[in-house]
Formats: sequence, C-alpha cells, structure tokens
Amino acid sequence: MRPTTTWNPAFYNQKHAFIYQYGESLVDILSPQPGERILDVGCGTGQLTNLISQKGALVVGIDSSQEMIAQAQASYPGIEFQVMDALKLPFKENFDAIFSNAVLHWIQPPKKVAQKLFQSLKPGGRMVVELGGKGNIQRIMQALKTQFLLRAYELNASINIWYFPSLGEYTTLLEKVGFVVQWAHYFDRDTELDDAANGIQDWIKMFGGAFFTGIPANEQEDIIQAAQETLRETNYHHDKWFADYKRLRIVATKISS
Repeated sequence: MRPTTTWNPAFYNQKHAFIYQYGESLVDILSPQPGERILDVGCGTGQLTNLISQKGALVVGIDSSQEMIAQAQASYPGIEFQVMDALKLPFKENFDAIFSNAVLHWIQPPKKVAQKLFQSLKPGGRMVVELGGKGNIQRIMQALKTQFLLRAYELNASINIWYFPSLGEYTTLLEKVGFVVQWAHYFDRDTELDDAANGIQDWIKMFGGAFFTGIPANEQEDIIQAAQETLRETNYHHDKWFADYKRLRIVATKISS
C-alpha cells in the first residue's frame, strides 16, 4: 500500500504558490479555446483551472484531496470541481483537452493513469502536462535519506512516493497507450522557495510528510532541520533557498481513428 500525503491548502498557497505560478506558462502552451471542454487533472486549489476558465473553456478540475477541492470550490464557485482519483477516471471521450501541472509524478502506476487520460480524450484531442523528470529533487532526497539512515530509519528512507521518468521513458509510455507525442522538453529549473530562512524545511513538510509516518514529532523536526543545513552549500544562493527541480513538459494527441 502506497503512503498518502495530507494536503494543507493554506500552507500550499502561502508557501508554495510557485507551483501554479510556473504553471501559467503551461496554460499558454495549452492555449484553451472558447467552448472547449478541458479536464484539469490534479487541480489543487484551482488557480490554473480558473485561468483556463477565463479563456472561455468549459473546464472541470479534479483532485484526490478533499481539502484542496474544498478550497477550490470556495475560491471559484462558478467552476466545476470534483474529488476524484485519476486512476479511476470514469470519462469516455468527454474532453477536447487534458491539462496537468506538477501532478502526474505523484500517481502510480503511470501506465494506468496514462490509459485513463487517453480514454478521457475525444479523438483528435490533446494533452498538455508537466511533471517531475529524472533527477528531480535528487539533492533534497539524498539529504533526507542521509538523515534517516543516521537514525536507523531505513524503511522510511526507501519509501517511493514519486515517479520521475526520463524523457525517453515517458514519451515511450505515452506512445504505448496510443498517444502521439508532438513535443517533449526536459529541462533544469532550480526553483526559488518562498521562505528565505526555512524554504527546504517548508518544502519537506508540504510534500514529504509520508516519509515521517511513525516518527516522533521532535525527531521529525531534527531530521528536517539537519537535512536543510546539509543542503546550504548546494541549494542556498543569494540568501534564498532553491529546490533542485528537473521537469518534463509534454504535448501529445489522440489521433482520430
């Protein structure tokens, strides 16, 4: 059984707004058109769903987190949001386009979710996504693993929360389920974190909570603080903390039969 992550919408919006801010350029690549039906997979608190809606598209935002969907519904009451597992999408050729920003690396097995996305698209529809790529947050993870192992928490250090594929691996996977990949880009994006004093600590608390199951709260704090300090030489520049992100952006289509 895979570990689950508990999402805190207020903490997400306060300290991690960079996620949807970077996603605004992905909406430009999507280029939503008036009247198009678009599915936003992993919509979070709905900022990008709203941006798509402002372009005139008929958008549905889904997310597995009840807390995130509740916040999205409160913020954007005119948009349809649903709590839904992307591995259980019920749609059959309902959408002209699928959009997903910084989400698909959370969902495993990746082939199954790709199949669900494919079946949700109309023939001729397109999918525009960004996810973490091979080597994403490698330095952060190594710092965490080191601190876990120093305290003999080997199991927690080996939990596999994310799927960070190479460009070749992921485009091949999409083609195997029927997509035609039209454009793919893998790139480094060291990403500035909001809190100049505790940026790495905030990042770990937001996204790495599943690693700490069963660990006393005081030890959790020790691990997180120590992990941040070991990253000061590599991830702290010009009085700012940075996450060592590597990203994949993909545009793929479902060719009409």
